[in-house]
Amino acid sequence: MSALATLLGCGLLAGSPAAAPAEPADAAYATVDRIFTEYALDAHLPGMVWGVVRDGRLVHVASYGVQDLESRRPVTPDSLFRIASMTKAFTALTVLRLRDDGRLRLDAAAEDYVPEMRGWKYPTGDSPRIRVRDLLNHDAGFVTDDPWGDRQTPLPEPEFTRLLQAGVPFTRAPGMAFEYSNLGYATLGRIITNVSHHPFEETIAQTLLQPLAMRDSGFVADAAPKGRRALGYRWEDDAWRPEPTLGPGAFGAMGGLQTSANDYAKWVAFLLSAWPARDGAETGPVRRATIRELAQGSNFPRLRTRPGRSGADACRQAAAYGMGFSVATDCELGLTLSHGGGYPGYGSHVLLLPDRGAGVFAFANRTYAGPSGPVWDAALALARAGLLPERALAVSDALAAAYRAVGSVYAAGTLDAAGDVFAMNFELDRSREGWAADLARLRAQAGVCDTAGALHASGELSGEFEWRCEHGRVRGSLLLAPTLPPRIQRLDLGRVAP
Repeated sequence: MSALATLLGCGLLAGSPAAAPAEPADAAYATVDRIFTEYALDAHLPGMVWGVVRDGRLVHVASYGVQDLESRRPVTPDSLFRIASMTKAFTALTVLRLRDDGRLRLDAAAEDYVPEMRGWKYPTGDSPRIRVRDLLNHDAGFVTDDPWGDRQTPLPEPEFTRLLQAGVPFTRAPGMAFEYSNLGYATLGRIITNVSHHPFEETIAQTLLQPLAMRDSGFVADAAPKGRRALGYRWEDDAWRPEPTLGPGAFGAMGGLQTSANDYAKWVAFLLSAWPARDGAETGPVRRATIRELAQGSNFPRLRTRPGRSGADACRQAAAYGMGFSVATDCELGLTLSHGGGYPGYGSHVLLLPDRGAGVFAFANRTYAGPSGPVWDAALALARAGLLPERALAVSDALAAAYRAVGSVYAAGTLDAAGDVFAMNFELDRSREGWAADLARLRAQAGVCDTAGALHASGELSGEFEWRCEHGRVRGSLLLAPTLPPRIQRLDLGRVAP
C-alpha cells in the first residue's frame, strides 16, 4: 500500500463526529490537506498527522502514510509521535506554575536550585550568575547544542549530576544574546525535580498532562502500546533505517514527550484559552496570566523570514524567544507563538495565533523532518479564506461615550457640541477655532456622515472608525487620556482619498 493511498481526510471534531462544514470551509480544509500531503511527498515521509484547533476545539485533523514500515499501520489522530523540542513549552509552564506557588523565583540564580552549578567558572570576571529566567529565554551563554542535545535524552540522572559538577564551557557571558540550548532546558528539568521533590516527568504530568486529560501523553515512549506508536525513521543511503527509541532520562525536559494529535489539541486549546485577558473564573491548571507569560521574551529581537512558501513575498517578522515558544509579529497573522521539534526519527511544528483563537500543528516520523513550512502555509490559507478572523475587542463604556461625542462634534461642526469630554492638552494642541475651521473643510468635502458606524477598539482607551458620507468616506481614530474619567487626548479625522 502506498503512502498516498493511506491519506485520511478525517476533518473530525475532537471526541465527537463533525457537523457538516460550510462549503467555503470544505474548500479551505482541502487546501490545507493538499499543502501537507505535497510536503509529505516532497519530504519523503513515512507518515504525518496535522490538526487545526479553533475556539477550543480540534476542528480538522487529517493524516498521511504509515506509523511503521513493517506493519504498514496507517497514521491516525491517535497515533503517538515524539514531539521533541515542542516539549519545552510544557517544561516552561511547569516552571511558571512552581513560581506561582511560591516555590521558586525566575530572577533567582539557577545555582540556588541546582547546587552543582555553584562552582562553575564563568567566561569573564564580570559575568552575572545564570538566572532561572535566562534558562527559559535561552540567554544563559550556552552554545547551541543541536544535534548533540537530542542524543542526551536518555542520559541517566547521576551522569547529568556529574556533568553539572564538572561545569560546562560558555560561548559568551550570560545575558548577552539568544542562543538555543537544550542543556538549558535540561537544567530546568533538574530545577523542577529539586523544587518539587519529584522527578520532573511526574511533576509535568501532575501539573499539566493529567488535568488536561492528556492520558496518552508521556515521557516513556516504550510504555505505550506498540500498535499506536509512530516509529521513527531516517532516510540514509537511499534506504529507510529505524532510529533507536530514546528512553527517558535527564534531558527529557527539553524534548522527550510523546503525544497524539487528539491529545496535543487539548494542550493547544488550553494555551489559546488564555487570550484575551478577561474577567471570569480560572478553569485551567495554570492561571491565564501565567500562560500569557510564555509570550514574554528576552531582550534580543531579530528579523526573520516567515517559514513556508508564503514567506518569500511576505513582510519580515520581528521575533524573539519567549519561554518555550518563539514569539513573532507577522504582518498578516498578527501575534504568533511557534516552535519546531527536531529529533532522531521525528519532526514537528506548532503555530499559535492567540488573537484569532486558532492553532495549527503537525507531527512526522522522519528524522528532523520539521514541517514548519506547511504549518505556516496552512494557517495563512485558512486566514485568507476567512476562517481565522481576529477576535474583536469589546468597546469599553468610556470609549463608546467618547465616540458618541465625536459624532456630535462632526454633526455640529464645533467642539462645543461635545461638552466636557476633552483632556487638558486637547485645546493646547489645536484651538477650538482651528478645529471649527478643520471641521468646516471636512464637512464641505464629505457632506453628512453616518456617525453611527462601528468603532473598532484597539484597547480600552483607543479605537478606529470609518463613516460613510454623502461624498465618500471619513476615517478617524480616537485616543483617551489616562485620567479618571478618561477624556479625549487626541482625535484624528480625515476623508479617505480616492
